[in-house]
Amino acid sequence: MELLLKGVAIGIGATVLMDLWAIVLWKGFRQSRPNWAPVGRWFWHLKNGTVFHDDIGKASPYANELALGWISHYAVGILYGVILALFVGDAWFAAPTFLPAWILGIVTVGAGWFLLQPGLGIGVAASKLPNANTVRILNLVAHTVFALGLYGTALLIR
Repeated sequence: MELLLKGVAIGIGATVLMDLWAIVLWKGFRQSRPNWAPVGRWFWHLKNGTVFHDDIGKASPYANELALGWISHYAVGILYGVILALFVGDAWFAAPTFLPAWILGIVTVGAGWFLLQPGLGIGVAASKLPNANTVRILNLVAHTVFALGLYGTALLIR
């Protein structure tokens, strides 16, 4: 049970750091802020068995999609933290290293590229967007920041 709680803690810490990174990009570099409403709409439509949309904006709206998007964002971050905790075990928490967290962070980019982005209708790895390469680079950087959050939070709780 303690291992699961540590996984939850590092997942929350990593997601918070990722959100702080998004604020830095928004305030310092004028990148658009993440909009979790389409993600909430996508999660809402999963209950009907609809995974892939041509355009999530044309799917039926859900009144609480922004809240559901934020909840989903943190739930996925926590899930990734728990997965890392179960994979590395107590020994890693006694002496955390960055590499396992970074490997997980990079691997999880795949969920966005091959599930979420096509599900939203923007193509595999954002291929339907005019700035697809920029989106891909930002995804890799954001998930590296997430990995730093996993690692940093593990250092804090040891």
